[in-house]
Amino acid sequence: MSSKIKSKDVDFLFDAILKLQTREECYMLFEDLCTVQEMKALSQRLVVAKMLSEGKVYSDIVKTTGASTATISRVKRSLDYGCDSYALVFGRMEAEEK
Repeated sequence: MSSKIKSKDVDFLFDAILKLQTREECYMLFEDLCTVQEMKALSQRLVVAKMLSEGKVYSDIVKTTGASTATISRVKRSLDYGCDSYALVFGRMEAEEK
């Protein structure tokens, strides 16, 4: 875990998110919490991570998501050297689909 972001305020944010129970509740909180652009950026990064984890190439990701190559590279770096949270989440999502 990155100590760069760890704080009481971030703990409070995560505790609040963990209290959400439905997708609709997520929409409500995040609409109040984030700008439309921030939400689009977050969701785009997650889609980019999913596509990279599936072996998609940058050109296909750019075409599908509209993400810049800089964003794709940043997400790729997180996939390669980060905390493995993308794999954790994607694995859980796939398990629920089955």
